[in-house]
Amino acid sequence: MWLSEQTKTKMPMGDAEVGVTTITGDKLAVVTRGEQRDLTVFGPGGYVWRPASGERVVVLQGGPGGTERWVAGCQQGAAPVSMQPGEIYLYSSDGTSIYLRKNGSIELQGRVSITGELIVNGMPYRPCICGG
Repeated sequence: MWLSEQTKTKMPMGDAEVGVTTITGDKLAVVTRGEQRDLTVFGPGGYVWRPASGERVVVLQGGPGGTERWVAGCQQGAAPVSMQPGEIYLYSSDGTSIYLRKNGSIELQGRVSITGELIVNGMPYRPCICGG
């Protein structure tokens, strides 16, 4: 048994580090122990995020031989004071935000632009053309 364990090829385990972004875009660069370029950003499904230059991010390492590296997330900003477990707060650096509350409400901060059909209480929204 001991001998069979010694002859198995050991696959490198994944690793994680915190680094700082230096180049932004679809493939970014992050400095951890040295600068790594052309890193792919991964995030939750349906969520797109581009880290800003100078942002602290988590870099994961894995894949065959442990040579592939990806950016997986960054340190969270401050949560709203009244935020409850299970709520979601999306925000950008310019103050725009979407806050999904446990009570069913949605709080939007910033300019709202709607493309497509707006449904209110199950009916298409029709603006009032009053006095004209």
